[in-house]
Amino acid sequence: MTDVIREFLLETMENLTQLDTDLITLEKSPGDRNTLARVFRTLHTVKGTAGFIGLPKLQTVAHAAESLLAKLRAGDFAFNRPIATALLAVVDAIRQVLAAIETNGDEGDGEYAPLVAELDRLRETGGAGNPSVILPPSPLPAASPPSFSRPTLPALAEPPPDPPDGDLARAGSVADTSIRVDVGLLDKLMNLVGELVLARNQIIQFAAAEEDSPILPTVQRLNQLTSELQAGVMKTRMQPIATLSGKFPRLVRDLSVACKKKVRFDTEGQGTELDKTILEAIRDPLTHIIRNAVDHGIELPDVRAARGKPAEGRLSLHAFHESGKVVVEVRDDGGGIDPARVREKAVRSRLISAADGSRLSDAEAVSLIFLPGFSTADQVTDLSGRGVGMDVVRTNVERIGGTVDVDSELGVGTTMRMKIPLTLAIIPALTISCGGERFCLPQVYLVELVRLNGGASGRIENLHGAPVYRLRGTLLPIAFLDQQLQLSSTRPPGADVFVVVLQADERHFGLVVDAVHDTEEIVVKPLQKQLKGVPVYDGATILGDGRVALILDVLGLAERAGVVSGRRGRATVERTAAVAVETVPLLLVGTFDGGRLAVPLATVARLEEFPRSALERAGRRRVVQYRGEILPLIEVGRVLRRLAGKSPPARRRGMTRPAPPQTVSVVVITEDGVRVGLLVREILDIVNEELTTVGAATRPGVLSTAVVQGRVTELLDVPALLRAADRSAGEPLRASA
Repeated sequence: MTDVIREFLLETMENLTQLDTDLITLEKSPGDRNTLARVFRTLHTVKGTAGFIGLPKLQTVAHAAESLLAKLRAGDFAFNRPIATALLAVVDAIRQVLAAIETNGDEGDGEYAPLVAELDRLRETGGAGNPSVILPPSPLPAASPPSFSRPTLPALAEPPPDPPDGDLARAGSVADTSIRVDVGLLDKLMNLVGELVLARNQIIQFAAAEEDSPILPTVQRLNQLTSELQAGVMKTRMQPIATLSGKFPRLVRDLSVACKKKVRFDTEGQGTELDKTILEAIRDPLTHIIRNAVDHGIELPDVRAARGKPAEGRLSLHAFHESGKVVVEVRDDGGGIDPARVREKAVRSRLISAADGSRLSDAEAVSLIFLPGFSTADQVTDLSGRGVGMDVVRTNVERIGGTVDVDSELGVGTTMRMKIPLTLAIIPALTISCGGERFCLPQVYLVELVRLNGGASGRIENLHGAPVYRLRGTLLPIAFLDQQLQLSSTRPPGADVFVVVLQADERHFGLVVDAVHDTEEIVVKPLQKQLKGVPVYDGATILGDGRVALILDVLGLAERAGVVSGRRGRATVERTAAVAVETVPLLLVGTFDGGRLAVPLATVARLEEFPRSALERAGRRRVVQYRGEILPLIEVGRVLRRLAGKSPPARRRGMTRPAPPQTVSVVVITEDGVRVGLLVREILDIVNEELTTVGAATRPGVLSTAVVQGRVTELLDVPALLRAADRSAGEPLRASA
């Protein structure tokens, strides 16, 4: 039995009980227009649904009854006893068909032509004259249906015998085993279970403090029963995603007609269940994603034909479980997202600078669609172009603890992927302490726990003012919770350091806390209005000891600590930490301020040494005569300090400046057809490393930071360095070349 038919049986059986009552009411009060209208609507719904799911007998009977009721609504004649008798027989006929469908899967072998004929006669005569068949005033029990050769109706109320094999459901079991419950009652029940979970946690904590307590077995039993009750109540709130996606075929059809496109919409995994609250939260984001796919993604039929594609585009919605979350994917086989066009549009709209746009990879450029105010539409239409779409999608999904990302290939298609939690009401969380206060971290963000003994805590280094920790060869950005929340740390000097490794926006960072406690299921309580605007808190809960603890918003905390940029545009104007490992040839150099830099070897033309006496001045720029041209020189360390707004290091009183070396090392590079010399202290090595980037640059002029040959090394942003040198000299490099 399909879910559609089961829902139809349940709803119709419930309506038939009301229909009986309404017909009796009309027989007593023929002028009750409201009751008459309700009877008409019920039979109209039965007729329409029966036609939709292919039940011709039921459709014919309901249609004949509806036609009779239409005459009554029009006032052609009044409701009377013969009409009531016939319509009650219709109700019994519908019950008989429903029982046959539930038992055998079809409408049964009942014959309802005499009933339809009587309904047609009543529609013409209004109840005058003799009936064409004898209609019983109430259902007649019978062992077997009487023959229709006699002017009587079959017994319309056939409970059918139990199936001999016991596999088929007994008639009426759908109505007997199902019940409709108000959503508000379920919400109240869920809140009560949440309070029970809190009380359970407190009892467990108190009982654990008592050794050999006789109450321990009872507490364990209470714990088990509470967990089972919690799972059962949560299951009542779970609904298949099909309840949400059922409206999308119509949406796709209407949009494709409006856009003059041909689109086929497929679904998969529609039985995947989510909490009702989650379903409501993703309704609008999913609608917008599907609308975008039809409007922007799938091409017009003639364009698809020219590209060798079928004229009909394909759009699919796929839902499945993965790692304790539900993944919802919307795929199309359209034209994909053009990274170059996205960059150009973002720069033209002043959402990012041209310099930032030029440094983005294609994947990062595509992610710009999540910036507020971004749209690739050339004009505003009823469907798109206002720039209020994808950033709202991301914000709404993240509000429920989910993520959304995009994967697109130009000319092939686009996949939008949402990862969302199963429920929000009760979640597992890690309890931590900092500054004498307790906080909870949702376990979904937890990667691992690291404990540094007092002697090893010095391994938290400062890289240009940003704390990092080297974890298995990778630099992990560090945030101190006491600093972010402006708390007084209670950790004594030399004590062990606890680092909670978290994942925010697919990037890892470490959160230093005073102590790590246990994990437990917590009931999420909304914040009061005074705290709703604080970006580092996501709710509150009551712990097992009865104390209130705030739930930390990991994404908001990461933003506050500078681990990621803005929530709506993060990972788009910086290099992320989750870059795949690849082998990159690099030139390692040392700068005059003691730094260590890596220059992509692909940009290096030659390595040279010049006598210091060969260096000359041309305007505000240092130059050297090189192979028949004037080669402009850039002192890398000085320019990087200037970009960071730092002054040259002051010389201590009494110190003498060491004599400069007689020769200087120059890395000759070519960038955009311009040859430039980078003035460095020394050339260290050429390496071919498996490069693991670890996050955004800690200062301007640097792309990212990596561990190269076991040492922290900054990757030089050559274009940014040249632009900064141009601004400093007051003239472009090309003029000196």
